[in-house]
Amino acid sequence: MKQNLDALKEEIQHYLETEGFVAFYGYPRQHETVPVVRWDTVQHPDYHPFLQAAKQVEIKLVVFHASEFTPDMIDEALEDLEDADLPRDEKRTLERRLRDMRVYEGFTYALDLSFDYQGRMYLFELETEWYQELNEILDEIDAAVPEDDEDAGPLGGYFSNN
Repeated sequence: MKQNLDALKEEIQHYLETEGFVAFYGYPRQHETVPVVRWDTVQHPDYHPFLQAAKQVEIKLVVFHASEFTPDMIDEALEDLEDADLPRDEKRTLERRLRDMRVYEGFTYALDLSFDYQGRMYLFELETEWYQELNEILDEIDAAVPEDDEDAGPLGGYFSNN
């Protein structure tokens, strides 16, 4: 996968326009409650057949979203890392890996195309490899951050603090 999906983003925008689709610039739709049918981007990473399938079932409106990597993503991860219950050497390694990812700030790391048809959402998603690596780091940090149970109070939330 390319390190930056900006050129592909522009190519898709142009293709949507020239092929008569209406591009609706929305948010990522992975977490919607309708049944989702995902395009196999591993075996078929080209967006053209996905959009041709949409055209063949007479879809005009396509939801398009591009995600850009921002500095606050690293900053938040570094803050979480401070609270993580990890050995010092492992924290340093993760911190270095996170700081190394700052070179991708401003890059497009994910593209989503989707359309609705007969009660289902059809979804085409691409992510860069470095973003997938970042998600693995974030999962590792999340697993090491102790759960905060402040709301429960000293007796598990059964009694009032009054």
